[in-house]
Amino acid sequence: MRIGELAAATGTTSRALRHYEHEGLIGSVREANGYRVYDERAAVRVRNIRHLLDAGLTLADVRCFAGCLDGDMTTAQPSPVGLRIARERLALIDARLAAQTAARDRLARALAAAQPPPEAQLTPEAQPPPGAPFTPPPRPRPPAGSRP
Repeated sequence: MRIGELAAATGTTSRALRHYEHEGLIGSVREANGYRVYDERAAVRVRNIRHLLDAGLTLADVRCFAGCLDGDMTTAQPSPVGLRIARERLALIDARLAAQTAARDRLARALAAAQPPPEAQLTPEAQPPPGAPFTPPPRPRPPAGSRP
C-alpha cells in the first residue's frame, strides 16, 4: 500500500509515517517512480507506535519496543523492560508537572501580592461600562538617558 493509504488506514498523517520511517520504526520499498510502498504489517506497526505514543511515551522510548511492534501490543502482557521504560517516563512527567505547578503557584502568589488594596480599587461607579474597549494605563517614561 502507498503512504496515503497507510495514513488513512492508521489514522495518522503521511508526514508522521515519513518520520517513523526516518527513525527506523517502519520500512518501505520504493517503486520505480519513487513512491513508497508498505506491506500490510506496516499498519500493525504504525498502530502500535501510535498506541505507545498516545500512552505518553516518546519515539526514543518506542525504539526500545521495536521487536514487539509487529504483534498485538494492546493486549500483550508488558515486559519488565517495557514496564521500566513506562515507569521512567511517568517519573519524568511527574517531575515536569511538579515544576510547572510550582511555577504556577509562584506566579499566582506574585499576582496576589500585586493586587492593589481594596480601598485603592475602582468603585463600581468608576468602572468602565461593559463592552468598553480596554485602555491600558499609561506607562511611566524612564528618565532621559537611561536604558530600558
